[in-house]
Amino acid sequence: MGEAFTPGSPDDFDRLYQTAYPRVFRTLSAILGDPAEAEDCAQDAFVQGFQAWARWRPDAPAEAWIHRIAVNRAISYRRRARLRTIGETLRRLGRPGHGVDPAEVATRPDLLQALRTLPPKLAAAIVLRHYHGYNNREIAAALGVSERTVGTRLRQAAERLRAMLDPAFSLEPPSAFSSDQRESYAED
Repeated sequence: MGEAFTPGSPDDFDRLYQTAYPRVFRTLSAILGDPAEAEDCAQDAFVQGFQAWARWRPDAPAEAWIHRIAVNRAISYRRRARLRTIGETLRRLGRPGHGVDPAEVATRPDLLQALRTLPPKLAAAIVLRHYHGYNNREIAAALGVSERTVGTRLRQAAERLRAMLDPAFSLEPPSAFSSDQRESYAED
């Protein structure tokens, strides 16, 4: 760990990679408990380290520096993995209600007719959002426009559809939260 490295030197970083990778990998394997996840995090840590290599200061050993990056990557990885679990999602959001299948709503004749009257750019945005479930970033990438443009198109499409269909019509799924039914309790 006490080897001399020059910040920004690709050869020195290569030497650091060769000597530190096995230890970093073993550290991450112990933290994550999965060799594949440890390998992914180790690779990410070395990529991040290489990008910051010119800014590294030799006041701490280079291997300790790369270990700190790797451990932080592992902590972030575990946090994201925990958030992706269905149990955590249910704990945070609650169980979803039994709603209408979006495919059934999307094939309603009145909705299909209304979609045909929209300009193609607006129809594409609304179909990608509500039928395929894409978010604004994904729609922007698919259509080659900015996320802001996608938001504008979605808003315009929704306004036009509401004008053509029943004003209470919504493409949005019902809320998963029972507390959103507060209006019905207010009448009691």
